[in-house]
Amino acid sequence: MTAIAPPLAGLARVNLMPRSEIVRRERDELVRRWIWIVFGAIIVAILIIGGAFWFKLMAEQRLAAEQAHTNALITEIASLSEVSQALATQSELTDYRTEAMAHDLEWAPVIAKVSGALPADAALTGFDFTVGGAPQTDDPSLEQGVVGTFAVDSPTPLDIVPIIRALRGIDGVLYADGQSITTSQASEGRFAYQLNVEFDQTVYSGAYASEDAAAEEGDN
Repeated sequence: MTAIAPPLAGLARVNLMPRSEIVRRERDELVRRWIWIVFGAIIVAILIIGGAFWFKLMAEQRLAAEQAHTNALITEIASLSEVSQALATQSELTDYRTEAMAHDLEWAPVIAKVSGALPADAALTGFDFTVGGAPQTDDPSLEQGVVGTFAVDSPTPLDIVPIIRALRGIDGVLYADGQSITTSQASEGRFAYQLNVEFDQTVYSGAYASEDAAAEEGDN
């Protein structure tokens, strides 16, 4: 019989490295790994610190810009303080003028209304006005505006009754009355009369009314 030779399994390998060297190499590898881990942690910490410093720097710059803008606004407001004070003074003076001149009269229409009720040969020789209060309601025809005494001169005796009736029929007249001076009191053949007339506040000019009041009056 022929014997069959066993197949060759390859060359035999034997690790002749001492155990201590293997342990040393494993330890060195572990140390290198920890060194890289520590180095990575340091890099990450540096990046975090740098990012925080950058954000802090940006915040400081924005804060400085806002503070500069605020200071500029304060300076601008301070420069406008004189203008604001002048406007406030103007407003106060306007209000004072509106209050003081609330009963400013339109003289010509008042005189024309009284003169229009007189006969052709009578003449208005004088008048004495007393103004009423400032307007208190939206309807000036309901409040007393002017109380006046008018002096009338005529070369002939006048019938005072028709004159009073004519005055009472005039728009803006609240009341009218009169009295005649007798011929014994007349001088040089002329006759003098006194007419007492009370007007409402429609005779006020309204020239110095406030803008709001003028707007309301215009709407009405």
